[in-house]
Amino acid sequence: MEDQILGLHHITAIADNAQRNYDFYTKVLGLRLVKKTVNFDDPGTYHFYYGNERGEPGTILTFFPWEGIGKGRNGTGMATEIAYTVPEGSFKFWKERFGRYKVKTGEPVERFREIYLPFADPDGLEMTLIVPGMKDERRPWTTGEVNEQTAIKGFYNVSLALKHPDPTADILTNVFGYKQVKQEGNRYRFLTDSVPAASVIDILADDKGHPGYNAGGTVHHIAFRVKDEETQMRYREKVLQAGLQATPKIDRDYFFSIYFREPGGVLFEIATENPGFTRDEPLAELGSHLKLPKQFEQARNKIEKVLPVLKTI
Repeated sequence: MEDQILGLHHITAIADNAQRNYDFYTKVLGLRLVKKTVNFDDPGTYHFYYGNERGEPGTILTFFPWEGIGKGRNGTGMATEIAYTVPEGSFKFWKERFGRYKVKTGEPVERFREIYLPFADPDGLEMTLIVPGMKDERRPWTTGEVNEQTAIKGFYNVSLALKHPDPTADILTNVFGYKQVKQEGNRYRFLTDSVPAASVIDILADDKGHPGYNAGGTVHHIAFRVKDEETQMRYREKVLQAGLQATPKIDRDYFFSIYFREPGGVLFEIATENPGFTRDEPLAELGSHLKLPKQFEQARNKIEKVLPVLKTI
């Protein structure tokens, strides 16, 4: 198991406004702000990480809130929908809550005999809630309004929109070890049995689809989880052997990353479990402080003046 891809590690998306993003994910969805840091390539922009109490891989949705970037557009060559698991019997709670907070929602839809509740965040990021067939044992973060009987557990799956699914399916199966387990119309489901959750990838095939545009409300990249750097380097070699280009290992402070663009155009990352989010903050204080990559620490005063003021109470 340790030498396998262990499902999803995190998903990173783009937002248009930091405060609105923070309010929605912590106050409406009830997730924990696990880490407040900055974009490595643009330290004048926040990088938020939301997840469960410990920020476990498979629960972490991250955002680059580029102020005023405007709305993006989903299309082929992109991850287009994120699904979270919730406890059985909680749909009524979420429907009422979404109504109270004026969250854009859709009618429940059935896929592979599973019921999904679609909704969108304030930037239009397409998401769903699902009660999985197998009980999700992950322990969620809870708040005064979202308790353990209703709280979001973590990722169930992510959907990729692709013009030609076969080359991407080849990477998922022959490089990452997923298996195609189901097909329903133009939706193909892939599963890894290495972990019990965050283990599903769907491909939506659309040979007449148009490319999307990455901006607010779209997914920037998806990250797959491995145990450590040694495993990561073995997968990097597999990616290179498949004829794709991959970055060197990059230290992201809370994990190590390599990136490559799979044949359908989606940016994939392979991220390690180590060292984790408590490397620079104790568990009880996760997300409470602005943490800067060490190369930016000397410019902290300047960066803090540029970043939007964030009201977290």
